This record gives sequence, structure tokens and C-alpha cells, in this order.
Amino acid sequence: MEAKRRVRGSEERGSRGSRGEEQELLRLYARTRDREVRERLVVRFMPLARSLAGRYRRQTESFDDLVQVANLGLVKAIDGFDPGRGRPFTAYAVPTILGELRRHFRDHVWNVRLPRGLQELTMKVDEATARLTEELGRSPTPAELAERLDVSPEEVLEAIEAGYARRTLSLDAPRLDDEQSAPAVEMIGHRDSGYDRVEADLASRAAGLDEREWQVLRMRFVEELTQREIGNRLGVSQMQISRISRRALWKLLGAVRGEPPADHVPTSGDRSADDDG
Repeated sequence: MEAKRRVRGSEERGSRGSRGEEQELLRLYARTRDREVRERLVVRFMPLARSLAGRYRRQTESFDDLVQVANLGLVKAIDGFDPGRGRPFTAYAVPTILGELRRHFRDHVWNVRLPRGLQELTMKVDEATARLTEELGRSPTPAELAERLDVSPEEVLEAIEAGYARRTLSLDAPRLDDEQSAPAVEMIGHRDSGYDRVEADLASRAAGLDEREWQVLRMRFVEELTQREIGNRLGVSQMQISRISRRALWKLLGAVRGEPPADHVPTSGDRSADDDG
């Protein structure tokens, strides 16, 4: 029993000595800005940075990259720490490192840009999920996450849904886990214009246009001639070309609508239709 107390006392003295040495190094660096001293501090506090990086460990981001980001935050914390304020270094370093990690996700990881508040809430939900899973031995419910974060369950659900913005997939990636599977882009449907051509062909046959009407439409819409130019070619007036064109278009419209051939063509707007365009 006495031996255990001696060991425990030795460990406590060692711990106090280590903390004292860290404080001395922090004060020395604040005075001198010596790079060698900073490197010693970085080595001492790297386990803290690595532990904080582990909170954001995901399959979508390399853990080694997260550790590098956390180490960058650690360096910023060492540079910005003022020992004269009497504040523990860890109380200053932890939010600094976490802020650097969150900034990394906000600026470099998200595939879809979201409002900053929603991004930060998403990361808080991820962090709380990891902690509660460890505490409860199961995945937490949205209500439990909301209680832990002091937000509404609806906000938690929105944050979870927003989290999928980090995990968009390439259209060239295999649709299934099997690498031999067809890429997702090949499974996206597209409009087949062939059906439109078939329907247009059927409608044109049902319209019952005569040869003169087809000829006028072809010159007007394929060759893009004016009504005056068509009239000169066919030896008729521009007014006649306008009437032929209007009658042919009315027949086509009726065929497309599935209506029986009309006995007459509407005459409203004849003057504007006769104008050269």
C-alpha cells in the first residue's frame, strides 16, 4: 500500500513538473519567439491536437490531413497565447484548434456551399453524435442530440440532411460497389427526340396538305424565304402566299391536336399575317 502511495506521489510530482516545464516554455517563447522553443511546445501538445482531430474523423476526409490541420491550429494557439493573463494554455488552444478544423471543413471539404451557421451546426451534430454514441453505447436519437446541443430536433434533422453535401459522388463513379458496374452518368435518362419526329411525321400525314402547301412551308421555314420572295418564285401575290401558309399551318395544328380537318381557316389577324416578316 505504501509503495502504491509512493508511486502515485511520484506520478503527481512528475505531472506537476511537466506542467511547470510547459509553462516555463510558454513564457520563454512569449518573450523570445524562438523557433526551437516553439517546436518543443508543438511536440509536447501534438497528442492534444491529434485527439481533437479525432472528433472529426470521417471516411470522406483523410485522418492524416485532419491531424495536419489540427497541428496548424496548435501552432496558431502557441503563437497567440499570452501567459501573462494567467489562463491555462489548453483553455486557449482547444477552441483555436477546433476553429481551424471547422474552417477547414467549411472552406475545403464541402461539395455544396451552405450557410455558415448550418455548416457549423452540422459539425457540432457530428461531434455530439460521436460522444453520445460512446456514452450510450448506441446511436443517439435526434431528440437526444437536440437536448445535448440545446437546439430543436428539426434543426438537428436539417443539419443531418445538410451533411450529405459533403458526400456527393462523381457521375463517373460506379453505380454499385462493384467496380464493374456501369457509371451513374449512364443511368440518367434523357429525352429521345425520335418520338417527337415520329409524332410530327404522323401528324403531317394526317393534315392532308397538298403539294402547293408543302412547297410554301418548305420555302418559308426551311429555306427561310420571305413571303414576297416565295410569291415571286411561284408567280403569285404575297397575299396568296400568306393565305396558303396560314391554311397549311392551321391544318398541321389541327392534326397535332387530333382534330378533324377544318372546313375553314380563321381570318382574324389576316392583315398582320400578310405583312412580310
